[in-house]
Amino acid sequence: MRQFNEDLQQTQERINVFLENQFLNLDTSPSPLSEAMKYALLLGGKRIRPFLVYETGKMLGADIQQLDYIAAAIECIHAYSLIHDDLPAMDNDSLRRGQATCHIAFDEATAILAGDALQPFAFELLTKIPNLSSEQKLKLIETLANASGINGMCFGQSLDLISEQKQVTLDELEQIHQNKTGALLKAAVKLGFICSPHFQDNNIDKKLTDYADAIGLAFQVQDDILDIEGDTEIIGKNVGADILADKSTYPKLLGLEGAKQKAQNLYLKAIEALNSIGFDTYVLQELAKFIITRKS
Repeated sequence: MRQFNEDLQQTQERINVFLENQFLNLDTSPSPLSEAMKYALLLGGKRIRPFLVYETGKMLGADIQQLDYIAAAIECIHAYSLIHDDLPAMDNDSLRRGQATCHIAFDEATAILAGDALQPFAFELLTKIPNLSSEQKLKLIETLANASGINGMCFGQSLDLISEQKQVTLDELEQIHQNKTGALLKAAVKLGFICSPHFQDNNIDKKLTDYADAIGLAFQVQDDILDIEGDTEIIGKNVGADILADKSTYPKLLGLEGAKQKAQNLYLKAIEALNSIGFDTYVLQELAKFIITRKS
């Protein structure tokens, strides 16, 4: 796990430098828009989605400089989603990654616009990938758009909002989180795959999709567990927020121990999918373990 932590740290450093460089010539003064975008992007975070892009792509022989643009694009989408999730009309959070949320650090209107601007910025980055075929670029754009919108993340967030203070079934809860959290994690794996020389191999695509489905759901299960057992100073956001909002969670439906077993089962499913790919999947296996054992 120590090697995995070092790899994750190197990815964090690499993507942070790349993202910072995208703002060197971006100045919206006197408007604070670019500063709000940069604030949300560089506030910290584990960079799991970029890590998935890099590690999937590298495993399959993709060019790391091309992966930089893809990793940055998906992190822009993730950052925009967090800005909007934290707004008063959504989850109404004041703390993100141990810092003031974007609408607190700036103001609500600026935060909304920063999120709005990060979306097209992500797709602009994908068009700039050097020496990649038009077919692959189009697939990248389609995959990220599909995972971000009505067929993925936005749909999941909408389901989550209308489910507050309601009793939902386990199947309904999984539908929420397969879209809200899982869609973008699955996209990260698929984006790394599309950038590789193997992007037309349907067998690899299916195995990676099975893996990504499992870790995407496991990530949310662990989030729900941390909302009960976590430490605000470690996870960087307010513990107990889901309980206060009376949200349906895995511990609420399965009990805390049942939720932990659910996470373990999903981990085993992820490992099973990787075992038949035929490439060195060590790092992706370690990531699956990290997801269900993380404390933040």
